[in-house]
Amino acid sequence: MADNRPCKAELLDWINTMSFVCDDTKLFLDTHPCNTEALEFYEEFKNQRMQALQEYAKYYGPLTIDTADDEASESFLWVETP
Repeated sequence: MADNRPCKAELLDWINTMSFVCDDTKLFLDTHPCNTEALEFYEEFKNQRMQALQEYAKYYGPLTIDTADDEASESFLWVETP
């Protein structure tokens, strides 16, 4: 049976890229709050970032509290993941 896990390093790079894009776009929106194109751009990349964070959490453990699934386990495993 083949392991279909994504490459951990590549997934982390993608998360970092999406995080940078989101942060940079938020800075732009601070000075251009009515720019609908920038708002749509931000929403798209925010969603991609969240999907990548959820995929990472599925295979390697959560990176943020948003992706910690403490209701699905009998104990809180946050501190047990690398």
